[in-house]
Amino acid sequence: MGVRLSLRGSIQGVGFRPWVLRVAREFDVRGTVANTPDGVRIDAFGTTPALASFQSRVTQPALAGCLVDAVESRPLDAAILPRAFEIVESLGRSRERGSADLALAPDLRCCSDCLAELKDPSSRRYRYPFVTCAACGPRYTLAYDLPWDRVRTAMVHFPLCNDCADEYGDPDDRRFHAEAISCPVCGPALYCLSAKGVVATGNEASLAQALEVLRRGEIVAVQGVGGFHLACDAACDEVLQRLRARKRRPRRPLAVLVGSLADAEKCAVIDAAEARLLASDARPIVLLRRRTDANLSSSLAPGSSRLGLMLAYTPLHALLVEGFGGPLVMTSANRAQEPIVYRPDEAGSMLTGVADAVLVSDREIIAPCDDSVLTSARSGPIVLRRSRGYVPRPIRLAGPLRHSVLAFGGQWNNTVCVASGDRAWPSAHVGDVESPDSVARLAETVERWLSWLDIEPTVVAHDLHPGYESTRLALDWSQGRSIGVQHHHAHMAAVLGEHGVRGPALGLVWDGTGAGTDGSAWGGELLEGDAAAVRRLATFRPIPLAGGERAIREPWRLTFALLRDAFDGSPPAAAMARFLDVPEDQLDRAAALLERPELCVPAHGVGRYFDAIGALLLRQPTISYSGELAQGLNFFATGRPARPYPFVLETASSPWQIDLRPAVRALVRDLLSGEPPEGLADRFHATLAAAGEASVREGFEVALDRSGEASGGRARVVLAGGCFGNSILVDALESRLGEDFDVLRALRLPPGDGGLAFGQALVADAQSAQGEG
Repeated sequence: MGVRLSLRGSIQGVGFRPWVLRVAREFDVRGTVANTPDGVRIDAFGTTPALASFQSRVTQPALAGCLVDAVESRPLDAAILPRAFEIVESLGRSRERGSADLALAPDLRCCSDCLAELKDPSSRRYRYPFVTCAACGPRYTLAYDLPWDRVRTAMVHFPLCNDCADEYGDPDDRRFHAEAISCPVCGPALYCLSAKGVVATGNEASLAQALEVLRRGEIVAVQGVGGFHLACDAACDEVLQRLRARKRRPRRPLAVLVGSLADAEKCAVIDAAEARLLASDARPIVLLRRRTDANLSSSLAPGSSRLGLMLAYTPLHALLVEGFGGPLVMTSANRAQEPIVYRPDEAGSMLTGVADAVLVSDREIIAPCDDSVLTSARSGPIVLRRSRGYVPRPIRLAGPLRHSVLAFGGQWNNTVCVASGDRAWPSAHVGDVESPDSVARLAETVERWLSWLDIEPTVVAHDLHPGYESTRLALDWSQGRSIGVQHHHAHMAAVLGEHGVRGPALGLVWDGTGAGTDGSAWGGELLEGDAAAVRRLATFRPIPLAGGERAIREPWRLTFALLRDAFDGSPPAAAMARFLDVPEDQLDRAAALLERPELCVPAHGVGRYFDAIGALLLRQPTISYSGELAQGLNFFATGRPARPYPFVLETASSPWQIDLRPAVRALVRDLLSGEPPEGLADRFHATLAAAGEASVREGFEVALDRSGEASGGRARVVLAGGCFGNSILVDALESRLGEDFDVLRALRLPPGDGGLAFGQALVADAQSAQGEG
């Protein structure tokens, strides 16, 4: 008898077909295995017990980076039984559009076997910067198209030598059918550039030249898996100041690369969960508490107790960090507001005023992909940026969508998302979409995603904000036939969708800003509903933006407005003078603006409260990047239990308002009396958590019938929006609400705008279905 198995998931580029062949031999099963555009197809023949054992094994593979998430099985007859089991040529796309899936695995860290070869003088791949096998190496960033075969990757330009071809064809070799393999004879090579031109060619000479530049205290642009990094000595203040000036990045934290977990522990305090994240196959940047005795520059993350660390995940990284003999800064090679550089011609331009040398290879990067960034809460990881190591894995949905949807995301931390059937595919991190280059990168990402998936969307979704570049691109792309999705509705829907929840829930959706349906800037919302519709139950008392968007770049204006409101128009002069040192004439101009409410957009965002209180406690009147003070206040706080300040939940208005003026008055009094500001940061976090809990419990009473009906009377509460990248806030609210509610938060996607497009896709599909039905 026979069976045809059609498998979907992250199963291409992980050595799955060679492994299936070995399992077939073990159970004396004959037939074939082939990659398809949407997964893998297996035709298997054997005895009934053998096929049952074979099917059980191949649908639950124990392979690094491999995930089978759907299996279809049907009986199969054959007039002539195959004599053996073999890997056959990949199958092409079907005629029906939308049938494809991104079955390709993410880019995988260099495995221990390949690292051992890298360090073994007797290996023919000794110190070869591109060593890889069936279980590791670049995948997503090398692929032109699917299925995953060498002819559809950047490796097509490097024909296999005889030795590599023998490995590729040997079923007992770990490089059997490993599409991206190469060696120093037949594979890519490094070369090193300076402003004077090519200064070194070949792997050893180029590596030696780059290390010499690094040891001189200079900056090297290094070609990585998904783009270029800027590398320099992580212990040298002088070179870090130069890097910040050249990159126009005065205070944003810089990531640090180390060679091993032992090296990481010399730099940061690492618990068991954080160690697992660092050493995971994805090898993300993990935000950790910096050791006070670490031999690192204070300029890595000015004013912060945290450090972004990652372990070397490519052979080239391993060679660089070992050759240098210490931690290296490894930050994305882009200037402020620009996308990551990934083409060699773009990298050459980095020599004009940014890098002192460029270490580049002749292996092309097809799809740009930034490093992923994670932090930890008590309940598990928080994804702050989902990119390398996680993309292009899909999110499985609770059920099939009625439409194929393309969602364009937001303005900051942009990703796009394509959703069809019972899957959604969030893209790699695009970044802030403000410059012409970033808009072009967004358009490029859309075209790549649609081409790979072979999907023609019938619904296009975008943010309500008409000024977002992503909104303009969506309107142009769809020729005006699109659905605008309210920002915070999308955030809430993203978490519901990730958890496979369709029914109603309460949602605390807290972030910096998002266009509301009433013309104001939302961001401190309690919503009730589902993907199809929500109603706004509560929000925070707004802070007027004195100077509009300028108030976000100069958060002393938010502090001033907040204190004026809390102290009935007369903020304590001592607070402004001692902690913000703002000139009197600027305060007068801000006061004049605040006297004219029609000129000051009301901002309800919790992120704006973080900015206002952060400017005060951190004594920082301006910011250099979005979210700087919110992150700074998170890391400034100790995380110890603290008493909340008083607040008022005003339920007479619609929506209700959370009034923090009593808390602000008490905090300012404590600050002026000399209380440690770190403790006040703890109390501010505790106050937000208490206010969130109070609004949820009040909202549950109002929305009991709807929010409890689908979960046995136990209401669901969603925590969504960028503020829930803050682990102290997540821990506090999960603790306060967890006993009485099912608390859902983002687990595989960022809680902020990096997950926005996924939520937009779900809302747009639900609302389109309502309109049709």
